[in-house]
Amino acid sequence: MLSLLSIVALGFFLGMRHATDPDHVIAISTIVSRHRSVAQAALIGALWGVGHTLTILVVGSGIVVFGWVIPARIGLSMEFSVGLMLILLGVLNLTGFLRWITNELSPHHQHAPGELPHSHAHAHGDYVHTHAHGHNPEAHPHDPRRTPLSWLDEHFRRLGVYQAVRPLVVGLVHGLAGSAAVALLVLATIRNPKWAVIYLLVFGVGTIAGMMVITGALVLPFALSLGRFERVNSGLRIASGLVSVGFGFFLVYQIGFVDGLLTGNPRWTPR
Repeated sequence: MLSLLSIVALGFFLGMRHATDPDHVIAISTIVSRHRSVAQAALIGALWGVGHTLTILVVGSGIVVFGWVIPARIGLSMEFSVGLMLILLGVLNLTGFLRWITNELSPHHQHAPGELPHSHAHAHGDYVHTHAHGHNPEAHPHDPRRTPLSWLDEHFRRLGVYQAVRPLVVGLVHGLAGSAAVALLVLATIRNPKWAVIYLLVFGVGTIAGMMVITGALVLPFALSLGRFERVNSGLRIASGLVSVGFGFFLVYQIGFVDGLLTGNPRWTPR
């Protein structure tokens, strides 16, 4: 029992520490740089953590349980994809293209003030119904929060599909790049495959918790400067984009040329 508790505690706190890796923080900072809500930022962090946990659990379990061996070129390619993703996120952030995508794909509920009430089927979370209504809040005949799963529905609707999928995909890529190193660490310390998989799961939960704390803290300077210090807010967004691009190019050079992915002699040490 003591050993199991030790595994759980170790996995959780190492997962929280893993969330603070520079590439993780830089990638998530480009995503939350345009948000002002701590709750939405924490939700973004949780989605990143879920994506990260999925690939860590799948690939890590394959290595631990089935003895998968990842060739050096494939391992380097997984890490190389993180560098390319950081460059892409940074460029999109700097060009303002992320704002355009967010505005286009995020839900809009406000219509013209003079819009007449009309009727069509619509959903509040898992609850779908039809009644006559307008799209202005005062024209809606009921409180949309009084439906099943109202809290999650409200926050996911504010976030939008694109804003929810993006951190999930970024987390998947990061988890894919780091899964081998985590699994090999587990193999070196935990010999029982069942406990090793439990460790991976708890590690993932710790990563989710850690990233929620990080995103909540990261969004504060952006939220506090928005509106009142627009130049400061713009500077923070530009800085996050530049850091993302710069660190992405560093990873691309390190993995592509120093570690040999783009040459004839790849050398890979999972990290």
